Amino acid sequence: MNLPMSRRTAWLTASTALMTALMTVLGTVPAGADSEWQKVGSDARSGVSGLAFEGRTGDGAGAHVLVVHDNKRTGQQRLSRITRGEGADAISPITWDGPEPVDLEAIEAIPGMPREYLALTSRGIVYRLKVTGSTATVVDYTPLPAIGEGDDFESLALVAQNGKLGALWADRGAGADRPATLYAAPLSFAPWGQPQFGAVTRRAYRAAYPTDDGTRHISDISVTRSGRIIASSAADAGDDGPFDSAVSDAGRVTVSAAGRVRVTLAASPALLGTFPQYKIEGVECLPGSADALLGTDDENLGGYLRTMPFCEA
Repeated sequence: MNLPMSRRTAWLTASTALMTALMTVLGTVPAGADSEWQKVGSDARSGVSGLAFEGRTGDGAGAHVLVVHDNKRTGQQRLSRITRGEGADAISPITWDGPEPVDLEAIEAIPGMPREYLALTSRGIVYRLKVTGSTATVVDYTPLPAIGEGDDFESLALVAQNGKLGALWADRGAGADRPATLYAAPLSFAPWGQPQFGAVTRRAYRAAYPTDDGTRHISDISVTRSGRIIASSAADAGDDGPFDSAVSDAGRVTVSAAGRVRVTLAASPALLGTFPQYKIEGVECLPGSADALLGTDDENLGGYLRTMPFCEA
């Protein structure tokens, strides 16, 4: 069925509303969940490829989040700030100051370092950023360690426990023949600012949903305060969809006082919610809340945000 973009968008909106109602009845979306997607991008250049919590709004009720875009050409937007509160989300561009990345897919705040972040490209280049106002300055950058053949990265999470830092990231995988590979390593920083990684461990991970041939078993990850790993998975049939995705409780991570990072993946990941017609590429547990902020990169259909109660307070 070849529909003009305007009719396809209208069809998607109507279908999503019907699907949300059905999922609520069937229990796919938890009762009491925020069932509203809010549009934050209008095309393939403004979707949400990754999310990082920046801080609360002045009244404490809303949140500022940083969003990376997977743009590849010189001069295209790499980073934006979205302020969520009452009413429509406010979106403002962030100027990238430094070497331009190609295909950013994830961003994460560095624990204990205010206004500093790590952003990751699909090929495994990590950029350390300092965000001041409307400018993100590149402090340093480096490749991830232990990159495997064919790895395509869409996720990054940082964990602070026992005074030590750990990093998690994953090759997204592709269908039945290639599960995701979840990597973990201790994280530190050189005196000149470069991220440095310790001994790397690997775990294979298969999503319970979706089950399409091109399923990306991990499209993003976030870690709760207690160490639960919340992972999204997604299927993408092309720039106009259809899309499909889910969020699951994938396992746990701990960082010991000696800095050892240990990951235990669930034998059968517990589905927290499924989201037909959307391609989730960003998951961020919001501090002090049970909410997970979910972001989509729906290619030609733009990007959307919503919250769901997937993380403990």
